Amino acid sequence: MNQVEHPRYILPIIIVAQFLGTSTWFAGNAILPELQNEWQLTDYALAPLTNSVQWGFISGALLFGFLAVSDRISPRIMFFICATLCGLSSLTISQWANTLDQVLWLRFFSGMMLAGIYPVDMKIATGWFPQGLGRALGYLIGALVLGTATPHLLSSLPNTSWREVMALVGLAALTGGVLILGFVPDGPNLNKGAPINLRALAEIVRCKPLRAAVFGYLGHSWELYAMWALAPIWLLAWGQSHEQTINSAFWTSIIIATGALGCVVAGIWSRTYGSLAIARNMLIVSGICCLVSPLVMLAPLWLVLPFWFIWGFSVVADSAQFSALSAQTAPSSLLGSAMTLINAMGYATTALAVELIAVLIGTVPVEWLAWCLLPGPILGIWSLRSLKRSTEVTASA
Repeated sequence: MNQVEHPRYILPIIIVAQFLGTSTWFAGNAILPELQNEWQLTDYALAPLTNSVQWGFISGALLFGFLAVSDRISPRIMFFICATLCGLSSLTISQWANTLDQVLWLRFFSGMMLAGIYPVDMKIATGWFPQGLGRALGYLIGALVLGTATPHLLSSLPNTSWREVMALVGLAALTGGVLILGFVPDGPNLNKGAPINLRALAEIVRCKPLRAAVFGYLGHSWELYAMWALAPIWLLAWGQSHEQTINSAFWTSIIIATGALGCVVAGIWSRTYGSLAIARNMLIVSGICCLVSPLVMLAPLWLVLPFWFIWGFSVVADSAQFSALSAQTAPSSLLGSAMTLINAMGYATTALAVELIAVLIGTVPVEWLAWCLLPGPILGIWSLRSLKRSTEVTASA
């Protein structure tokens, strides 16, 4: 491809738009402490605030997939519409919401619109970079992680209210939509897809390598969002037990943002070592972090923060690698349907894990909650061993 077909600004704008558009994703978690003080909410509010977005995303992904919306209209127009509506939803919360139920319904709607931002931005990238897609997707998932960290960073700023945080992420989403609409035309390699074919679900069950890749992804999903949700609670508990003041919102934003570096580095490593090896090693590291986290609660801050940075790096670094493994093992004729269904299964798994953490808060000491996440890495590692054996048998046949 020549320079005319690939203007240098295209990929940076796609990445920035992804970052801005997904900055609303974890905003509910970032404003939770202030909502608890203002509306007298219990710790259990963590689950509905997180999962309203997750279930909204699942609903939106399936709805858009069954209707093949991004194939009926230009992906860039769909991104603009969904980013605009997502931004307006957050602005509505900032100006109007006065009860938790109002926030939850609007956050559910935001989740639906995120299904037209995160996956659609990847489709836009596919239209421009079919040959360098692995690198582009690594950057895009890194942008998603940075977007997830942003509300925590905003809420850590002095004198910033929760309404201002919601307004800022809403404006960010609006800006991301304008960037895509105004500066990123449809790529020269944009391909039409097809509506979701439920035969893909049967193929996931029947095809052993694909099934192993999916179970690995579900193990990864069980840990990821629950770990992000647990981080500020764990840090606050550490500060209380050590009688030290700690800006948990700020450090949570840095911990999550470290995962963006993990996505990029893992993408580079995968070129040499392969997606399977990188995914397995990242699961091992994050699993060890789950295992030793109760002991780290006893450690000084100079050990606590590096521990959480390592966990933040590893817990999401394998995300793109699982997407690659699923894509490599899925039948080409059902690839789009399979990936949509796999994503829906993954986000449903994240919702269940967050629900479990929220139920146990207050009854289980915070330092032991991370052990609830251990089944995720264990399932993932076991599944990848099965996938490796399956691929070795296929290669030797």
